[in-house]
Amino acid sequence: MTRSDLVTLLANRFGQLTHRDAEFAVKTMLDAMSDALGKGHRIEIRGFGSFAINHRPPRVGRNPRSGEPVTIPEKLVPHFKPGKALREAVDQPCADRAEG
Repeated sequence: MTRSDLVTLLANRFGQLTHRDAEFAVKTMLDAMSDALGKGHRIEIRGFGSFAINHRPPRVGRNPRSGEPVTIPEKLVPHFKPGKALREAVDQPCADRAEG
């Protein structure tokens, strides 16, 4: 599902929302989540999962062409951990396919 698919789904599901209003709502929510993660906060959406920032320490890698060592600096990366309900919802179709 893409961002535009989500906007279309919201606009179709909630008739009182115009496509522009749904687009604004999705943009506002994603911007708020990005800002919170940028400030180092953790985001938890019950039944869905949580977003946090992980620290990757600096390391030495290799240039694939020359084989020379390359220093890779430390960085902060977003990390998503799915909640129990999401894991079960995703796993459910696999169980149904195994039976049929």
